[in-house]
Amino acid sequence: MTLQQGLAFGLVGLTVAAFIWGRFRYDLVALAALVAGLAIGVIPADAAFEGFSNDVTVIIACALVVSAAFAKSGIVEMALKRIMPYLKTERSQAPVLTAAVTLLSMVTKNVGALAIMMPVALQVSRRTGTKQSRLLMPMAFGAMAGGMVTLVGTAPNILVAEVRETMTGEPFRMFDYAPVGLILTAAALVFLACGYRLLPKDRTGTIGLSAALSANAYLTEARVPEDWLMEPRPINALKALAVDDIQVMALIRDGKRKTRPRGNTIVRPGDTLLIKGDQEALEGFIDAAKLKLVRGDRPVLLEEAKDEVSLAEAVIGADSKLVGQSVRSLDLYGQHGLNLLGVSRSGYELTQHLRTAKLQAGDVLLLQGSESGLPGKLAALGLLPLAEREMRLGGQRRKFLPALVLTAAMVMVGFGLIPVSIAFFGAAVIIVALGGLKMREAYAALDGPLLVLIAALIPVSDAIQQTGGADLIAGGLRSVFQGIPPVVAVAGMMFAAMAVTPFLNNAATVLVVAPIAATLAQQLGYRPDPFLMAVAVGAACDFLTPIGHQCNTLVMGPGGYKFSDYPKLGAPLSLLVLIIGPPAILLFWPM
Repeated sequence: MTLQQGLAFGLVGLTVAAFIWGRFRYDLVALAALVAGLAIGVIPADAAFEGFSNDVTVIIACALVVSAAFAKSGIVEMALKRIMPYLKTERSQAPVLTAAVTLLSMVTKNVGALAIMMPVALQVSRRTGTKQSRLLMPMAFGAMAGGMVTLVGTAPNILVAEVRETMTGEPFRMFDYAPVGLILTAAALVFLACGYRLLPKDRTGTIGLSAALSANAYLTEARVPEDWLMEPRPINALKALAVDDIQVMALIRDGKRKTRPRGNTIVRPGDTLLIKGDQEALEGFIDAAKLKLVRGDRPVLLEEAKDEVSLAEAVIGADSKLVGQSVRSLDLYGQHGLNLLGVSRSGYELTQHLRTAKLQAGDVLLLQGSESGLPGKLAALGLLPLAEREMRLGGQRRKFLPALVLTAAMVMVGFGLIPVSIAFFGAAVIIVALGGLKMREAYAALDGPLLVLIAALIPVSDAIQQTGGADLIAGGLRSVFQGIPPVVAVAGMMFAAMAVTPFLNNAATVLVVAPIAATLAQQLGYRPDPFLMAVAVGAACDFLTPIGHQCNTLVMGPGGYKFSDYPKLGAPLSLLVLIIGPPAILLFWPM
């Protein structure tokens, strides 16, 4: 062992130890490792920032943006709307929701797919009384399984493709993972459809700040357009279009208000409905019923060319000039450029026209205005802003734009017309440029810690390869793997990645283990592909702890899970992958 190899091993060893210790953030540990590698000379200065310009980092960042656009578009909720009423028990809910998030994770990043589907699952849980703990962990595991099918589904696949390009000059392509991934995903879905029964029923999930705020029931006005695409129909028929519960507080026709109209009251073009519900329920109902939000289509004066339209929730303070005033007398739009989209009031139900309602201290207002001007206007009006959360009421949706752009990108990649990085970078830019996401939302979608972790660790892992350390380790393992059946060798490599991932980030696992696996395969006279596939599968299947993969961490609080709950469902699933995975890999990627 040379001095450089010893220093590289020491650097990686200390980095892994810091990850396992968990005292410091993963991204900070990775950055410290990069600085240390530069200081001791195992990372050349001209290679220090190659990770930040690496295609892997670009692909993951763009996949996150595309996933956020999917979430905002509402296309998933629209696709599930017809089957939601039939999901009445956990026996149907767990398999259907798990299958939906699994399919979605095949085309978007698995964490993004889970983030899109979690609100749907929580909505089903609230409506039917099913415990969230019986739904969320199977969905997290399904998202991880579905991510194995395509190159962009999970970070390990992207990183393994990079290692293969370094070793052989040719990366794995978009759908090279599909044969093995589809077999393992199908097996996982069959298991999870029944295995959710292994999870406890007595867990109560924590309610995040955003969820607590979303419980506010807003009153808003929606107008039936004169060119309504629907036939006149009773109120009950309209309410049936809503996924969540909404209430019709009043119907206004020809200037006359009918309070608490009966369900058989016919709604006609030109009517205005005073409706009440939480922000997501209102937004979904207005969209499904093809209504127009009153005041939602008023143009907002942007203070700068780069400014954007934004929504804010604010409480009327005791000293606010809005107390005792009506919206009409205040002229919020004319004087301040603000559109009042909704009012939330506790203890008293508003049934009158919003523009004539007298506002009170403690009312929560949903306001639309220019992003840069909102803070100053809220302060001037004596309004106290609530914590920021995603809101869509009054915003524009591009339902099919993300799906169309992503499909075009994947088709071009599948036919080899353009590289993956260029395709997903172009898809992200086009989606933002065409209004699928605002720039602020695109920046918010980027997972900074993950991107920094990967970008900083790429030069660190390269140090093992460049100093010859990977050859040294592979030489030591050669005697262990020499002479054993290929299926056992592949299973051993998969088990190694699977065992390390719970203690490291899955991306860090691939960056450390994949170069060693590829080098070992070459020394044994095998093709590196089966070993690299085994590492990708093992690193993607972290079903044992809440800390190794973001999907597991994401559901821990809402599901009310304990650390010990993960192995209950994860250990049998991991064993299933270890049994089915190696033969499937060798079937499509022979030695």
